[in-house]
Amino acid sequence: MELGEAISNYLDYLEVEKGRSLKTIENYSSYLGRLWDYMADQYGEEVEVSKLDLDRVTGWRQKLNRIALDDGRKISRTTQNYHLIALRGMLKYLARRGVKTLGADQIELAKVQRRQVAFLSIDEVGNLIAGIDQHTEIGKRDFAIINLLFSTGLRVSELAGLNRSDINLDNGEFVVRGKGQKDRIVYISDQATRAVSDYLEDRDDYFQPLFRHYSGVQSEQDNGESVRLSPRSIQRMVSKYAKLAGILKKVSPHTLRHSFATDLLSNGADLRSVQSLLGHANIATTQVYTHLTDPQLKDTHRKYHSGNQAP
Repeated sequence: MELGEAISNYLDYLEVEKGRSLKTIENYSSYLGRLWDYMADQYGEEVEVSKLDLDRVTGWRQKLNRIALDDGRKISRTTQNYHLIALRGMLKYLARRGVKTLGADQIELAKVQRRQVAFLSIDEVGNLIAGIDQHTEIGKRDFAIINLLFSTGLRVSELAGLNRSDINLDNGEFVVRGKGQKDRIVYISDQATRAVSDYLEDRDDYFQPLFRHYSGVQSEQDNGESVRLSPRSIQRMVSKYAKLAGILKKVSPHTLRHSFATDLLSNGADLRSVQSLLGHANIATTQVYTHLTDPQLKDTHRKYHSGNQAP
C-alpha cells in the first residue's frame, strides 16, 4: 500500500468510524503530511508503506527537530510528539488491517520537561472579577464569562460554542461536548449562575449563542452564528481584565481552567473527581496539578505526624 493512500484511509477512519473532530483530522493531516513529504523526498511520490522503517522515522524526527516555522520558531518537543502519536495511531490502524508495516510499539516518544501550570489565587480571581464594570450589557457578558470559566473549568472553545439552550440555570448543571466528542457534566456555582442570568435578562435578542459580540452586521438568518463570540475574542477579553486588575502574569481562559482545578484540589477534592470535571481522558494529564498543592502537605505533616508533637 502506498503511504499517501494509507494516510488518506486512516484520516477517513478517524473521522467516520472514530468520530474525531474536524480539528483533530486537520492536525493529524498536517502531522502525517510532513511524514509523506519526507518520505517522498527519499523515494518519490509513490512510496510504499513498507519503506517506513526505524531509520526513516529517525531521519524524519531529526528533520522535525530542525524545521523553522514561518515566525522563526522551532517545533516544540511536545508538538514533535504529537507527530509521533499520529504515526503510531496510523501504524496500529494498518496492523489491524493486515498491512505489513513498522510496529507502533517500536516508536518511542521524546522525553519532555514537565510543563509549568500558571494559575490564579483566589484573591487574584477576585480582583479579576471586581474590575469588570457591570453597568453595561458587554460588562455583564464579560462578568458572566469569567465567572463561568472559573466555575466550570471549561475550555475556551467549549464555552464559545455554548448556546442558550445548552445551559440549565435552574439546576446548576449542563452537559458539554469536549475533546474527542466526549460528553461530560459541568456544574455552575451560585455566583456564576447569577452572573449568566443577569446577562441574559439584559439581552433583547433571540440569537442562539450564549455569548455574543456587539459589533458589525447582525443577522437572524443563521440563528445568530454571525454574532457568536469567538475563542480569540474571549482570550483578548480575559487578558484585558487581568491587566486592569494589575496581574503581572500572563492570563488566558486556560489559566482560569488551571485555577479551577487547583482550587478544587487545594480544598480537598480527589484527583479522579477533578479528572472527570476537566474532561481529561487520562489521569496523568490531571496529575500535573498535584505539585501545586504540595505546600499543603507540609502543613499536614507538621500538624498530624507524631514526630512533630511536643513531648
